Amino acid sequence: MSDYIGELFKKYKQRGILIDTNILVLWFVGTVNKSRISQFNRTEQFVPEDYDTLVAVLGYFSQIITTPNILTEVNSLVNQIGEPERSQCLQMLGQGITRLTESYIESATAAKIDKFTKFGLTDCGIIHVAREHYLVLTDDLRLANYLQKIGIDTVNFNHIRVYGWK
Repeated sequence: MSDYIGELFKKYKQRGILIDTNILVLWFVGTVNKSRISQFNRTEQFVPEDYDTLVAVLGYFSQIITTPNILTEVNSLVNQIGEPERSQCLQMLGQGITRLTESYIESATAAKIDKFTKFGLTDCGIIHVAREHYLVLTDDLRLANYLQKIGIDTVNFNHIRVYGWK
């Protein structure tokens, strides 16, 4: 793993890591059925080994941060998977929420963020919540680049996939 990513992980180990929607969907789908990861259209860009990497990463941090908007998107995406995984994923979501630290931002506050029309409600919530508090883990290249540009520490999950995490 690159030294830069390793240093970011150390810096935020106690503060926490904010997980973007697609990564959270990977976590829940993989927890239910790792072989389904590459078969579900919302996680097909991942392989089962990515789930293992994600579990190791999440286990490293003292807190996993989310927002209500991220959880709503995860809920909607998980509802698109076929049964029996859909019900199992929703059950895991219900259980998994207890392991997450949910940070709330009013929609009106998120809508005032400079790039709202470019990024929308969920990503603007991430921008607001993460600033000076948490490391962001995303696979969204556009969001990751913007966050880094404005000084929010961010790791693109695809970079971890390349370097691995043990």
